[in-house]
Amino acid sequence: MMNLLEGKTAIITGGSRGIGKAIVEIFVKQGANVAFTYSSSSDAAKAIENKLSSKNVKVKSYKSDASNFEEAQLLAASVLEEFGSIDILVNNAGITKDNLLMRMSEEDFDRVIQVNLKSVFNMTKAVQRTMLKQRKGSIINMSSVIGVKGNAGQSNYAASKAGIIGFTKSMAIELGSRNIRSNAIAPGFIVTEMTEELGEETIKQYFEAIPLKRGGTPEEIANTCVFLGSDMSSYLTGQVLNVDGGMLT
Repeated sequence: MMNLLEGKTAIITGGSRGIGKAIVEIFVKQGANVAFTYSSSSDAAKAIENKLSSKNVKVKSYKSDASNFEEAQLLAASVLEEFGSIDILVNNAGITKDNLLMRMSEEDFDRVIQVNLKSVFNMTKAVQRTMLKQRKGSIINMSSVIGVKGNAGQSNYAASKAGIIGFTKSMAIELGSRNIRSNAIAPGFIVTEMTEELGEETIKQYFEAIPLKRGGTPEEIANTCVFLGSDMSSYLTGQVLNVDGGMLT
């Protein structure tokens, strides 16, 4: 059976750890050539690059800040030169700076919007011309269930992730006639290094509220990305897939 992403080239932002790393690994497994970005951990990025590169696929890491417009433009140009095409863009880079509104600084609000939302604009604009020329492409944006339902202490994060949903739907309408699809994934409670810091009792309470009674894995989000990046979802655009174990049901 042919791999689902055979011959496709993907850019994945924030690919050196957590969900991003899982997406890089599963994309390679499915036959994609992968360019992924990282912000600080160059050792981790190089280790992934060395581990996954083979004679069948090309994997390359780039130190690039997706929230910076010029860096996004440079990245897209470098990837196009190195790989020859850009078929899939996964906008995964994101941060949190949680606080109740009365304690949240302007800087913390701005930074989360810049990294989570502006980066999606920057990267989509950077790859758009290539995808328009190719008359094909799949853009996958990482939102969150928090962007759908909101959460106390996360107004900046919720606003950024809700903004991604609006942007995703607008791109689906703008780019659809050129066979470029734009979809979002809204992960629920995903078990990563970041969530493990919450402590056992808090995690248990979260699980109780989820119909599947467990957290998701980064691989389960990555598998959804494979589906959206592949031709299996060729008639799917403008959608938000809640990968949340039924949390929002």
